[in-house]
Amino acid sequence: MNYFELFDLEQSFLPDQALVKKKFYQLSRQYHPDFYGNGSAEEKDKALEMSALVNKAYQTLQNQDLLVKYVLKEAGQLEDQKYQLSPDFLMEVMDLNEQLMDADEPETKSSIKTAIDQLNTKIYEPVKATLENHPGNMLTQEKLLQVKEYYFRKKYLDRILAEL
Repeated sequence: MNYFELFDLEQSFLPDQALVKKKFYQLSRQYHPDFYGNGSAEEKDKALEMSALVNKAYQTLQNQDLLVKYVLKEAGQLEDQKYQLSPDFLMEVMDLNEQLMDADEPETKSSIKTAIDQLNTKIYEPVKATLENHPGNMLTQEKLLQVKEYYFRKKYLDRILAEL
C-alpha cells in the first residue's frame, strides 16, 4: 500500500493539506499502539508498524521535496541514482560553489542566495504545471523525466543553500 492509498487520496504532487492532516489524525487514532495494550503480540507489532507508516507518510505528504522524490520512486524513476545532469547546469552550479568558497562578506553570500533563488525559479518553471495540476499517477514518461530532471537539479541547489 502506498502513502496515497493509506491516506485515501488521489496521487498528486500537491495534496490537499487539510485532508492530509484530517486523515493523519484519524489513522493515528486508529493505529495508536496504546489502544493495543491488551492485544496479542502480533496485534501490537502490527499497530507499531502501521503507526510508523502513518507517521512517515504524513511527513512525506507534507513536504513537496519528499513527495516529489516519493512519486518518482513509486514510478520507478529513481532506480538509477547516477543521473546525468546537463553540462550547462553543472557549470552554473560549479560557479556558485566557487563563489561560495570565496565568500567572506555577508553581501556576497546574499548575492549567491539570490542567484540560487533565481535558478530555482528557472528550473521550476518547466515543471510548474505538472507539479501543480497533474495527478502523479497519470503522468506520461516525458513529464516524469522532466520532474526527475527538476528533482536532481533542485537537490544540487539545496546542497549549496545548506552551506550558506
